[in-house]
Amino acid sequence: MLSNLAIDIMNPKSLSDEQLVTLFIETQKNLYFEHLYDRYADKVYRKCMSFVKDEAKAEDFTHDIFMKLVLNISTYKATAKFSTWLYSITYNYCIDQVRLSKKYVEYPLDYDFDLVEDDDSEFAELEEQRLRKALQQIVPEEKSILLMKYQDELSIKEIASTLAISESAVKMRLLRAKERLKKVYIESALFWGIIITKMLSVLFTNND
Repeated sequence: MLSNLAIDIMNPKSLSDEQLVTLFIETQKNLYFEHLYDRYADKVYRKCMSFVKDEAKAEDFTHDIFMKLVLNISTYKATAKFSTWLYSITYNYCIDQVRLSKKYVEYPLDYDFDLVEDDDSEFAELEEQRLRKALQQIVPEEKSILLMKYQDELSIKEIASTLAISESAVKMRLLRAKERLKKVYIESALFWGIIITKMLSVLFTNND
């Protein structure tokens, strides 16, 4: 209950996400939701941009996602982090929209994506820009689970809860997504290696 929260409701900025949710649900004061929006709007927008290379569409997606958030916020359970719950809504919405458009879109090259992890040393060695380009070529479901794990740093358990699947299924999907990404990355490297070799060959031939 609100009366049991030992917090300073006069200073919403000091409140946790979960406290803001509780206060918004119990008081219906927009002030609390506005603080959640201010904290996450840019993050949600950037995630939308990872699926659609179009600022206007990403803004529309962000607006729609927060509308869904308002309508469904009473279903939030504090057993999961608010950010995890919000990102699950974001990824699911973006995947659905991409499916509807029946095409996969480019991954922004200025979008941060860090695959460095103790048990993923081979990924850490992949050249960053080519890795980002490889992400353009994998399906949204694979992209989203990789983003959850390596960008949002969600645990296997949190991803399982977000996707409503078992932890073993998460591990399998991650493995498949990483293998697909590596395959695309290697094929891209080989392709550009051949192109560069041919260009150098033509250059040296012309110089002769």
